[in-house]
Amino acid sequence: MGEDRDDEAADGEYPDSGAGERADEESMPGVPEEPDQEEVPEDVRKYAKFQKMDGAAYERVNEFLRDRTYITAREWAIARLCADFRTETGVEMTKIGENLPELVPFMTDTYSPQAVNQARSSFEDKVRKSGATFLYGAMSDFFTAEELDDVMYESTEVAKFLLEVEGVDLSVEEELEAEERISAVMREVRAASEQLREEGE
Repeated sequence: MGEDRDDEAADGEYPDSGAGERADEESMPGVPEEPDQEEVPEDVRKYAKFQKMDGAAYERVNEFLRDRTYITAREWAIARLCADFRTETGVEMTKIGENLPELVPFMTDTYSPQAVNQARSSFEDKVRKSGATFLYGAMSDFFTAEELDDVMYESTEVAKFLLEVEGVDLSVEEELEAEERISAVMREVRAASEQLREEGE
């Protein structure tokens, strides 16, 4: 699938800041070919961040994410891989796409570099828009301080679960410290938004 690469990414690496055309959930190009184990790069064979999902079906993972976030299973997996397979010159889109089923148990097809870039771009767009939506809700006095704490607690629990699935082991102390930092930031956001509203009135 390498013949359809962009000129700027002919070597299979896309600049970190590069954003492809957004891809809908239905457009998941792939070639269901099993790679020869001898041809699988060593870093791909050693990659184990999604091994806790071994045996899980894409639809089940996608349903879980859809119920709790705005991202899809495809966007989650590829965004994680793009962060992990980043080089000094960009992201190894070709390596990720060609070895996707080897890297992520619930992904069954290979992807073109363009499809990988599109999924990463879609993930980034959703994170930015979700962030703007949340901050507007937090700053517009729609929620009490207690309600905001509940929102942040639920969000933190989902985020921690996804990190744990990827193999990140958080100690109780680290979890509490992260929650406290997040709560402190939200208190500052609420105080600043109250001041802005008072000045505006």
